[in-house]
Amino acid sequence: MKVKPKKSSRKYVAAVQKLRLEIVQRKSVTNALEKSEYHYVRLLKESYRMQERLRHLSHQILLAHEEERKKISRELHDEIGQILAGISIRLATLKNETSSNTKSIKKKIASTQRLVEKSMKTIHRFARELRPAVLDDMGLIPALKIHIKDFTKRTSIPIRFKVFTFSKIEELGSVQRTAFYRVAQEALRNVDKHANASLVKMSLQKRDGTIHMEIKDNGKSFSVERMLHAGRRKRLGLLGMRERMEMIGGNFSVDSKPGKGTTVRVYAPLKISNGGRGGGEPNQPRKGFL
Repeated sequence: MKVKPKKSSRKYVAAVQKLRLEIVQRKSVTNALEKSEYHYVRLLKESYRMQERLRHLSHQILLAHEEERKKISRELHDEIGQILAGISIRLATLKNETSSNTKSIKKKIASTQRLVEKSMKTIHRFARELRPAVLDDMGLIPALKIHIKDFTKRTSIPIRFKVFTFSKIEELGSVQRTAFYRVAQEALRNVDKHANASLVKMSLQKRDGTIHMEIKDNGKSFSVERMLHAGRRKRLGLLGMRERMEMIGGNFSVDSKPGKGTTVRVYAPLKISNGGRGGGEPNQPRKGFL
């Protein structure tokens, strides 16, 4: 006689089978999650590597750009400038040798000479803006003073420039000096174009092993956040300043408030390279902030 399984026993077997199926399903889900997490981590690491490569490439482009500026500046100043100077001297000699009854020729020569002199001044200005020779020959502070003088003469906007611990600042390497100079140049260009300011205060000092520079104007403010999300052309100046400071292991910030104008602050560690006045390789970049 067959013994029929009890109802409770059938329920137990069904529950066990259901549990086993659930365990299999959970293991499958766990394995899928582990694979997904591994894939995510791998993609994240690859993303970080790509970011570092892009940042390194950006820094190399900036360095190459600066070297090209230096080359063009030297050629403008030395070669084309000398040619124009020679033309001016010859015109002056020709004017003196012309007989007294040829006033028309003298006037034409004098007019041409003035055009040559104006061209020479323009070329010298372009050369300074591309890459001032004084930045390499004398250092950051003299280069900034000359740029400030030219800026005030051109825009009529006065700049109060204060420098602390002069000698330590001039121990910066070439790449560091260039980064600080370009940030100052770009910040003042923005003041001229957009701020409608009547005064700029600028300071440069060594503090706790770092070089700090601050440029503050009393002009119109702007939304930093909106500017950062604007078109690339509009925010290129801010990005360029940040990139330059990151290239030397520094930081960049900008603060703009209604009634208080705009303040650009940058700082970077003082690391002396090649006796403090050599080329100096860029340091490992640190994450900047805005």
